[in-house]
Amino acid sequence: MRDFITQNLTDMTVLDLETVLLNNVVAIVFALFIMFSYRITYSGIAYSRKFNVTLGMIVIVTTLIMSVISNNIALSLGMVGALSIIRFRTAVKDARDAGYIFWCLAVGVACGVSLYMVAAVSSAAVFLFMLLFRQIGPDSRLMLIVRCDNEAQNRVEASILQHFGKAAKLKMKNATPEVCELVYIVSQSTLARSNERAKVDIVQSLIKAEGVKNVNLVEQSDDIGR
Repeated sequence: MRDFITQNLTDMTVLDLETVLLNNVVAIVFALFIMFSYRITYSGIAYSRKFNVTLGMIVIVTTLIMSVISNNIALSLGMVGALSIIRFRTAVKDARDAGYIFWCLAVGVACGVSLYMVAAVSSAAVFLFMLLFRQIGPDSRLMLIVRCDNEAQNRVEASILQHFGKAAKLKMKNATPEVCELVYIVSQSTLARSNERAKVDIVQSLIKAEGVKNVNLVEQSDDIGR
């Protein structure tokens, strides 16, 4: 047992050039695939090309780390100690971004130890999973914000009820002695159907109403940290 531990702690086997090049080429291919996946499945309003490029870098850097430490326990322990002092303070704004980071790390580890089939099959499964839930996920929710005079409040509520029926839900009503602000939640598909049925856009209809000061239609984001 002592000889086994000593051998593994002192073993400095270096990967041959052909294996290193193959690992990195495959890592680049997977990095491009993950970047493409992130681009086509992103549904937020603040897509970051820099973050997408960073995902590709994570795959390649993780492959480098695994190529260095995969054959030596001492280097593995030293690398864990070195990485433990790093502190990342950049907030992850979308919960899916954290998932993509872990995907990049897993693929980088697999490429670093030449487990290409594992990386390929698992990446295909993750990609199909993302596509599936992107297609069958719930409609985007929109916030319809109307700011009007107090005297026009009842007319605005009646217009919205007539346009959407009960599909639009009043979430907030904020009033002062002069003005009133109404916030409704409505799905994107409901908005499209209602506008088509009424043959008029609800925003244009409300902004022309007497006493209405402004109308805003905003996508309700579920991004973390915003």
